[in-house]
Amino acid sequence: MYLLEVKDKATGQHLFSPAVIVAALGYFVDIYDLLLFGIVRIPSLTDLGLDKAGISYEGAAILNWQMSGLLLGGIIWGVLGDKKGRLSVLFGSIITYSVANFGCGLVHSVGIYKLLRFVAGLGLAGELGAGITLVSETLPKKMRAIGTSLVAGVGLLGAVAAYFTVAFFSWRNAYFSGGALGILLLLLRIGVFESSTFVRMRNKEIAKGEFLSFFRNTDRLKLYLKCIGIGLPTWYVIGILSTFSNELGQALGIKEEIRPGLSVMWCYIGLAAGDLLSGIISNRLQSRRKTVALLMALTFIESIVYLYGGIRSAPGIYLLTAWLGFGIGYWAIFVTIGAEQFGTNLRATAATTIPNFVRGTVVIMTTAYGALKPVIHEIHAAAVVGLVCFTAGFYSIAKMPETHDRDLDFIEER
Repeated sequence: MYLLEVKDKATGQHLFSPAVIVAALGYFVDIYDLLLFGIVRIPSLTDLGLDKAGISYEGAAILNWQMSGLLLGGIIWGVLGDKKGRLSVLFGSIITYSVANFGCGLVHSVGIYKLLRFVAGLGLAGELGAGITLVSETLPKKMRAIGTSLVAGVGLLGAVAAYFTVAFFSWRNAYFSGGALGILLLLLRIGVFESSTFVRMRNKEIAKGEFLSFFRNTDRLKLYLKCIGIGLPTWYVIGILSTFSNELGQALGIKEEIRPGLSVMWCYIGLAAGDLLSGIISNRLQSRRKTVALLMALTFIESIVYLYGGIRSAPGIYLLTAWLGFGIGYWAIFVTIGAEQFGTNLRATAATTIPNFVRGTVVIMTTAYGALKPVIHEIHAAAVVGLVCFTAGFYSIAKMPETHDRDLDFIEER
């Protein structure tokens, strides 16, 4: 059955091509570093001499600097990916966040820490979008979903690596490990070839990587916003239900200690499994839209169970966060949809900015959750934020054009 084929008979293209392997390993290092500060926040800031109040205030500030880097970097790397090539981003982004990681391991002041996490965010922003774009344009149509799911599934295990690295080593060595992984990956990328689709487009006299073109055309803007909309439930699960599992657990009356870092790790384990399976589901259903709608509906039901199902133990929370992670395992398909919706001259810009804008909405979600807590209780506050995210998600996927069999060799007109 062709769903599980690893080599396309017509083209001879192998699923485990160098592009897929380096993109998967790159996303692994990306996720490792993306979550690392959240895991080492308390020990690192304690070592820098901050008290509990300072850790809370400066920890939030550093995270906001990192997220700001992600948002800005998404635009910069996306534009470069369409103007200079997908490989230029894969090389440039990993050099940037590897250097930032080494710097974080040597940091001795909060101000420098903020700057380095901003630089790390800049670098991290380019990895997933460029990798998914390269894989999408390299693999045959029937392997595209499985290839991008493989990239995300392997990559998301970087969260598990980050958790256990910090468990066994100091926070400084955890940063050094991330930088070393990046340098090793950089060496592996030598010899990976540029997308032939991009090469055919490169010398054409057309506008490439114009981020503002998403806003000049009403239909294109609506499509772009819908691509962002379908990703909102994913980071609701990560940013609210997993990250704040400790206080949500207390609100549910659970007496045992719930460790948010462990909740996030289990969420990412489920997410990796869901991503690996979502590509096969997409091929089976012959539809990106049906796959996303199915997994989004599963996540919606699981979110209701989490908040109102009467969970009474820490293991119950961890188990459900793993299942929630599996439900949002349409993340790879979500990024692939963003790449497939737009022409070659805007594809890297779309595939890079869309997931980073979704990540950036976590700031809005957490702010809304924090503002609602004193008014309507933690559980109801989380439910309201979730309702908004799922409403946007279901509407967006219902209105999204199908791209399962789309030929990606086309250009966006002004």
